Amino acid sequence: MSSAVSAAPAIRCRGLHKRYGETVAVKSLDLEIRRGECFGLLGPNGAGKTTTVEILEGLTPPDAGEVEILGLRWGRDAQALRSRLGIQLQEAELPDRQTVEETVRLFRSFYPQGRSVEELIAVVALEEKRGTQVRNLSGGQKQRLSLAC
Repeated sequence: MSSAVSAAPAIRCRGLHKRYGETVAVKSLDLEIRRGECFGLLGPNGAGKTTTVEILEGLTPPDAGEVEILGLRWGRDAQALRSRLGIQLQEAELPDRQTVEETVRLFRSFYPQGRSVEELIAVVALEEKRGTQVRNLSGGQKQRLSLAC
C-alpha cells in the first residue's frame, strides 16, 4: 500500500449530495474521519444518516460529491474496497445451528487473505464459545461473532 493511501483519512466526503425526487436527503456534506477515531452520526429521523452510511458503504450512489474510504474511491476501487470493508448491522442474521467456529470458518472462506479462524475468534473473545451453536449465544456474543465474520 502506498504511503499516500496509508496516510489518508479513513473516510473523506466532499460536497456529498443525494436527493430522492424532491426530497434532499444529504446536502453538501463535508466530512473527514481519521483512522482510529471514534465517530457518531447523530440526527433526527429523516436527517440523512442512513443515506450517508449507505453512500459510504457503496450501496447508494451520491448525486454529487466525492467519497474516499481508506484513500480509495467506489468508482475506480470497488473491488479493493469490498475486500477491505465489513459492515455491522444492528441485527445480524447468522446460521443458528452452526457453531461459532463453523460460522467464522464459513465467512473466512470468502476471502483469500486475512487472519486465521483462530485469530478471529480470539480477537472477539469467543474462545470459550467456539463449540457453541449461534442460537445459544447472548445478543452481545452474536454481535462480536458478526464482527469476526
